[in-house]
Amino acid sequence: MTKDLLAKADEFENRTLSHMSTSDRVAASREAKALILSINEIYKETKDSNLMDVMKRLTEKKKKIEKRLKGNPLA
Repeated sequence: MTKDLLAKADEFENRTLSHMSTSDRVAASREAKALILSINEIYKETKDSNLMDVMKRLTEKKKKIEKRLKGNPLA
């Protein structure tokens, strides 16, 4: 189970963000959230530092996606 989640997380991290539609970005953000929460459940039991590193990297990528979704604030 952990290996499967880590494989999905690795695939998500290596996915390119360019040329994504808005709906693709929303789907990617939701996928990242689901991955992070799933890994977090395993991390609570094992306290494996590798899992924490993966969650941090996924969170950074998720923040970039969400920043692009929200756009620049209008002055």
